[in-house]
Amino acid sequence: MGETISLEQRRQKSGQMNEKEQAIREDLAAVHRLAHRFGWDDNIYNHFSCALPGGEEFLVKAHGLLMSEVTASNLIVVDQQGRTVRGEGTVERSALHIHAAIHLGRPDAFCILHVHPPYSTWLSSMQDNRLKMTNQNTIRFFDRIVYDEAYEGLAVAREEGQRMCQALGEKRIMIHVNHGVTVAGPTVEEAFFDLYYLELVCKEYFLVISSGGKARVIPDEICLRTVSQMEEEYLEGAQLTLAAWKRVLDREEADFRN
Repeated sequence: MGETISLEQRRQKSGQMNEKEQAIREDLAAVHRLAHRFGWDDNIYNHFSCALPGGEEFLVKAHGLLMSEVTASNLIVVDQQGRTVRGEGTVERSALHIHAAIHLGRPDAFCILHVHPPYSTWLSSMQDNRLKMTNQNTIRFFDRIVYDEAYEGLAVAREEGQRMCQALGEKRIMIHVNHGVTVAGPTVEEAFFDLYYLELVCKEYFLVISSGGKARVIPDEICLRTVSQMEEEYLEGAQLTLAAWKRVLDREEADFRN
């Protein structure tokens, strides 16, 4: 016979699950607010998500909300078919097909951020859309980006989401030609950290190109050595970064936790 679980144990387990989901909701809401603060958002479009246990459902913004309006409580839970399981509102079509496909195809992709920030989208629009290793920050992305070279319109079918997932492969960061970027991470902190620095280095690279001068590219062997040094502090940096920005939000936009 199976182990008997008391009512009190069930309540404790349910409470722990609720606390964990609340923490995820607050982190995901914070990233929406920060995307607006940093000018990464695109009206009511673009979408961030977090997988829930089991991999069949995920948290996402209800379509029609601005990122500046997102709170922990108004994030909705949707399933693989796009049905709203909890919350009010519906998921945007491309958000469903991109996030559902990647969450299912990449179980390690707990948090997925798909957005069209100005400088990353600028790079995606260039004929030569490869990020060059021109400064220390760019080395964070040495051999970490996959470039999706197929732009075929809006991702309004599951097949397009599956194609994106296949293009992503085992990497976490994808630049979509003529489109924008997708960042996938095992935690909200890591996904946000990567997106924050990706947009920053694309801006820095834009300034290099715009200067008209010849870029000075860092040799691969130095990049490899520097990457290994950066990896030692990567997780701590990601955790401390989101915590720091949440303190800013607590002072200025504390309703994100509601």
